[in-house]
Amino acid sequence: MPTFITIGYGDEAGYNRVTDDLKQAAHARDDALLAAGALIGRAGDPVQVRNPDGTGVQTESGPYLRTALPIAGFAVFDAEDLDAAIERVSHTPCAVAHGVVEVWPVQT
Repeated sequence: MPTFITIGYGDEAGYNRVTDDLKQAAHARDDALLAAGALIGRAGDPVQVRNPDGTGVQTESGPYLRTALPIAGFAVFDAEDLDAAIERVSHTPCAVAHGVVEVWPVQT
């Protein structure tokens, strides 16, 4: 079964725009993904890591990518195909709270 990585983007303002019932339903979807074996987490503060030509590790606080919305979290899970993966995340908090969820198939 294919594996997918998802990245959720969203902010507090968008989250606060939806009803409490919708929030509860979205979190229930996350709970269902967890129960099915998905690895789900909220994004913390990023650190960029570089080691150009293997000459020494360099770190820098903050994200490398700049986006309109901050990265809020991620998930890694198996699904039958891309359509099934999209359906699974289409009712998660970032998707329903005026954010966006990217779905990335893992290629091996």
